[in-house]
Amino acid sequence: MAYSPLNDWFRTSLGSAVLAREQQVLDEVLADIFGFHAVQVGLPAIPMLRASRITHRISVGLQAPGQVLALAHELPFASQSIDLVVLPHVLEFAESPHAILREVDRVLMPEGRLVITGFNPWSLWGLRQALDWTREAHPWDGNFISLARAKDWLSLLGLEVSAGRLWHYGLPVQSPAWQQRLAFLEPAGDRWWGVAGGVYMLEAIKRVNGMRLIQTRWRVQAQRRQSSLAQVARAARSGSQSTR
Repeated sequence: MAYSPLNDWFRTSLGSAVLAREQQVLDEVLADIFGFHAVQVGLPAIPMLRASRITHRISVGLQAPGQVLALAHELPFASQSIDLVVLPHVLEFAESPHAILREVDRVLMPEGRLVITGFNPWSLWGLRQALDWTREAHPWDGNFISLARAKDWLSLLGLEVSAGRLWHYGLPVQSPAWQQRLAFLEPAGDRWWGVAGGVYMLEAIKRVNGMRLIQTRWRVQAQRRQSSLAQVARAARSGSQSTR
């Protein structure tokens, strides 16, 4: 399970355009996620966590410069110890994406966040993949996963999708000139065929049934005082009504 060939594709004209927009989207999303430990699995040479406010950030990959060398479905972290996991284009190039998601679910803390990016098969990108004779080249050799399927997988694990975005509605062409000519498709796609973007981001939250948030003592005492005051007010109203 190797992700490094995508690094070369991200250096092409089309790949660099995809990466620039993807990092912009991730910067906006990750800036609002807090915690103690964040992990990026795959593409360790690209700092996808650069905008995260979480201090302890770890990159996992099969090759340097990853800080941790490990398989995505065998993460060397304790259960329920990670606040944020980012999977940049990992699932569509994995032999067993389900195993990776199960492992991510294991290491995520309750209310922890998972952020996924992937290529959308229901788009012009998916059409090129289906018709292109160069499917041995990245990224067309991947198994593009639809949004519906990804959401189903997350739901089965108790991961609730909380946000999503799509972009790159135009043709996946390498020519910068043609990319410029087709730039008008971005706002048009967002408005008229929003589910057909070539690249997507999904954010999900790990929900745990029966979990109860622990409240601070001052908050519990304040709630008790409010409850007592409400009871006194109801008794006063009841007494005034009975004397009429």
